[in-house]
Amino acid sequence: MRDKITILSTRPLETALLEAARAKDIIIDIVSFIDISPVNTSGIQEEIKKLLTQPANIVFTSMNAVQAVANQLDGDAPDWNIFCIGNTTRALAEKYFGEASIRGTGNYGTELAGVIIADRSVKKVVFFCGDLRREELPGKLRQHGITVQEIIVYHTINTPHTVNTQYDGILFFSPSAVQSFFYTNTVLPSTILFAIGQTTADAIKNFTGNPVVIPGRPGKEDLVKKMFEYFKK
Repeated sequence: MRDKITILSTRPLETALLEAARAKDIIIDIVSFIDISPVNTSGIQEEIKKLLTQPANIVFTSMNAVQAVANQLDGDAPDWNIFCIGNTTRALAEKYFGEASIRGTGNYGTELAGVIIADRSVKKVVFFCGDLRREELPGKLRQHGITVQEIIVYHTINTPHTVNTQYDGILFFSPSAVQSFFYTNTVLPSTILFAIGQTTADAIKNFTGNPVVIPGRPGKEDLVKKMFEYFKK
C-alpha cells in the first residue's frame, strides 16, 4: 500500500474539498502566503456607494474585489452589467449581484478584455481591483478606446513562511502567493506544482523548472480536482 500523497495549499480551501482529498488518501496542509486588506477609506466607500445607485459596466478579476464591493451592499442589487473571470469569481459575483447581472466571462484577463471589446455597447468600465492588478486587461481595453475607471478596493500583503515539509504537490492561486512562497522556500525536482491559471503558471516558471499543471478553468475547485486527476490511483 502506497504512502499518502501530501499537498500544500497556499490559500484556505473549503472543508468539503479537504474531506474529498482525505477520501483519496491525499493530505492537504494549508499555509496562506498572502493576506488581503480591504481598503476602507471614506473616499472609496463613498465612490462605491455612488456607483451602486447607477447603471454601470463592472469588471472583477478576483473574488477579493467582489467581496470588498459586496461588503458595501445595502439591500437591492445594483443595475450593473458585470464582466468577470470565471469560475470562482463568477460564482461569488452571482451570489451577491445575481446571475442575471453577469454580462460576460473569460478564463483570464486578456480573454475577458476580448469579451468586453466584442460587446460594442461598452464604452466605459469600472474595474474594481487590488493594488497588484496586472496591466493586460485595462491596457487592452484602453487600446480599443474603452475608458477604464480603476478603483483599488484591497491591498495584497505577502506573508512568507518557511516550509520544512517536502510535498508531492503545491497548489498556487495567484502570482503574489508564488512570489511569497519562493521568497524563503525551494522545491524538490519531483514536486508537482499546480497553478490556477496561466498568469500564475508563468510566475512559477520564474523560480523553477518543475512541471506546472493548470486546470481547464480557473477556480479553486477546478484546481483541486485537477490535482486529484494527476495523483489518481
